[in-house]
Amino acid sequence: MYRADKILMIGAAAAAGVPAAARTVGQPHIILIVADQFRGDCLGAVNPHIHTPNLDRLAAEGTLFTHAYSSVPSSTPARAGLLTGLAPWHHGMLGYGRVAEHYRYEMPRMLGEAGYYTFGIGKMHWFPQKTLHGFNGTLVDESGRIEQDGFVSDYRDWFKLHAPGINPDTLHISWNSHYAAPYPLDERLHPTAWTAQTAIEMIDAYALGDPLFLKVSFARPHSPYDPPERFVALYDGEQIPLPFRSAWSERFARPDTPETSDACYGDFGDSVALRARKYYYASISFIDYEIGRIVEALKEKGIYDDCLIIFLSDHGDMLGDHNHWRKTYPYEGSARIPFIVRLPADMRDRCGGVNERRSQVVELRDVLPTMLEAAGCGVPDDMDGRSVLGLIADPGAPWREYIDLEHAQIYEPENCWMALTDGRRKYIRNARTGEEQLFDLENDPGECRDLAGEEQYAAELRTWRTRLTAHLAERDARYVRNGELQIITEKIIYSPNYPGSTAPATPREQQKLREWRREATAWR
Repeated sequence: MYRADKILMIGAAAAAGVPAAARTVGQPHIILIVADQFRGDCLGAVNPHIHTPNLDRLAAEGTLFTHAYSSVPSSTPARAGLLTGLAPWHHGMLGYGRVAEHYRYEMPRMLGEAGYYTFGIGKMHWFPQKTLHGFNGTLVDESGRIEQDGFVSDYRDWFKLHAPGINPDTLHISWNSHYAAPYPLDERLHPTAWTAQTAIEMIDAYALGDPLFLKVSFARPHSPYDPPERFVALYDGEQIPLPFRSAWSERFARPDTPETSDACYGDFGDSVALRARKYYYASISFIDYEIGRIVEALKEKGIYDDCLIIFLSDHGDMLGDHNHWRKTYPYEGSARIPFIVRLPADMRDRCGGVNERRSQVVELRDVLPTMLEAAGCGVPDDMDGRSVLGLIADPGAPWREYIDLEHAQIYEPENCWMALTDGRRKYIRNARTGEEQLFDLENDPGECRDLAGEEQYAAELRTWRTRLTAHLAERDARYVRNGELQIITEKIIYSPNYPGSTAPATPREQQKLREWRREATAWR
């Protein structure tokens, strides 16, 4: 529970006279809650500095996966993996680009075909921006993003109705800034509150006999770090930890763009880092509060125990760790995510999974297979993700040994990398330079001591290098040639498996895409 002297918890009342939604026998309602740029170590269940009582309660009623990752830790490729259940090379996005309009596997479409009524609320980050991918409908908040002529998000239209003439971006803090300030408008106007309230209204109104799949996607705690003041006050006097710093990250201390708050690298001093973290934590507590309201709405509707609830994020936020900001990096702050699965009551009776933790590595690709199995559907043999239901029922069930991570060039030429982790060790290879890093996550969760240059770890480093070579073997000669890892000199955002056009904005970009596709076909 939040501190009573600072936060008054309120519940959402169900719409009067609307009956509880029945569900098809054996199929749970599915509620997927996504938070944008939410670090894996920012749950109260694992971090005493964070106030997240509602998420902690979901974890206590379900299973918390302590080594969950985003294979390509930036918004669009992460969301492509979540949408399709596929690994990066197979859904086609190896870096930040545009989610394709159609895939052979799509979460809302497949659940719709299984009998679900499907609806999405909040940040989708798809293109075109109102693409449905099988949803019956969406109401979106795209964080001010306009990628099509004439596009206005549903949140911004709603804002005009409830606050005519007011600028929703009144703080004027950019979308990737490390600056922070309290939200200056009425709390109900904040996109976090809008997302939750819209979900509550959907839950209250739902009266179909079909099971419901509801995706609730918060645009925060992604910057701007702009929570209401009352959530900032939760952290007054809190001993917020400073960013991790290390010898290997000293070269990133000088800001890459010192004239702007959007820097990807830089040591801006302890006060800036601590303020950013305080407001980021407060943004998380705000989201947690709104998730509590959604849970209350499900209970008031009488369907809470009939719901499979999954909470996760698309990627993390470095928050100054090792002088890095934002995401797209292989390090824990960027790539590790929260991952909670709370089973419906009848599945808990069969599988358990109450107040459990699992240390096996899971990833966004595992969400769709989990939903399909819970819905009584078959999981396609060529879907890369795996249902976690068996792992919840039996912690000793067979599982993958490690998971792959990567990101195509972004921010600067040398930020182009591939990695593997089993949750205990992490191996990283810079694809541009061949530089390697090895971390002991069990004893060094902050990744401060790079073991790659220490002689006693040379054999282990070779083992991980061999594993990465085997993982990349299905790719073309740009990655592996004659059994050897290659230096990658080009920016490869899309694999040859990317389905359809990236819909680039200019004729020049269209020509470059045609040239790339010819090259990719030749490499194959």
